[in-house]
Amino acid sequence: MDQKVKPIIFLNPVFKQMIWGGERLGTDWPYEIPGPDTGECWAVSAHPNGDCTVRDGAYAGKALSELWEEEPALFGNFESEGTPKLDRFPLLTKIIDAKSDLSIQVHPDDAYAKSHENGSLGKTECWYILDCEPDATLVIGHNAKDKEELAAMIKEGRWHEFIREVPVKRGDFIQIDPGTVHAIKGGIMLLETQQNSDITYRVYDYDRLSGGKPRQLHVEQSIDVITVPAKPAAECIKDAANLLKDQMNLLISCPYYQVWKFDVTNMVSFAQEHPFLIMSVIAGDGEINGQPIRKGDHFILPCGYGEVTLEGRMEIIAASI
Repeated sequence: MDQKVKPIIFLNPVFKQMIWGGERLGTDWPYEIPGPDTGECWAVSAHPNGDCTVRDGAYAGKALSELWEEEPALFGNFESEGTPKLDRFPLLTKIIDAKSDLSIQVHPDDAYAKSHENGSLGKTECWYILDCEPDATLVIGHNAKDKEELAAMIKEGRWHEFIREVPVKRGDFIQIDPGTVHAIKGGIMLLETQQNSDITYRVYDYDRLSGGKPRQLHVEQSIDVITVPAKPAAECIKDAANLLKDQMNLLISCPYYQVWKFDVTNMVSFAQEHPFLIMSVIAGDGEINGQPIRKGDHFILPCGYGEVTLEGRMEIIAASI
């Protein structure tokens, strides 16, 4: 495939100011952020709540959602027998800077979201820990034995009994399936790959106020969708800090996405054979097929792009369906 016809699609991020956000997306990353409470960088998104635009080239200024509709060949989005056309760009990549703790929350699966959230997708997601304190923890899972105990713990506010915190470190990779109680703790920065969904049910928010009022909770929906008993934490976390250099390392393959990590120290070559490949440079700098890239760049290699050569010293997280 002629790479001049199917160029690399670099994207402009969308930023979200949050009650728990900080300023590291502007100090540790090469972004102009809207304020010192910037919690999220939606780096590759076609969601209506944050639709990225193309940075340069033939499609400059076009929203990713528009590109998905108007140029389906870029994303391998062909209808074939047994493979229905996807109705929206399926993935969303974020960088999250948690200056303070996020709410205790849970996401629904596709079936629940479709029937209760106006046809939305559910939300399966995964995290790569970019930075954290030496004694960092995350909330992953809970301690309730059955639905009855789950409902009692939540409604009675027995949060110390209910919540399960686990230690994490830089380079850890965590899969968060729908129904998993979870929360990012303050001081953690991570890259998130998820379904293209913005549905979150808050179980508990530490009685914080936003604009003088408590943020909305979703207690009944949470009780509906939380998986009981919780999956063992060890099954959710893997160490991805010291993988083989100069190759694609598969971190997860699930029905919604595949995610890889590249630790480039010299040169990596591979064929782009996926419907599309999202790539996020999370450290260092280098080149892709002779084009300069650096930390903070997010781009899509379209369907049929062909041979890819990465050179330099950098770390990249990649994802596809």
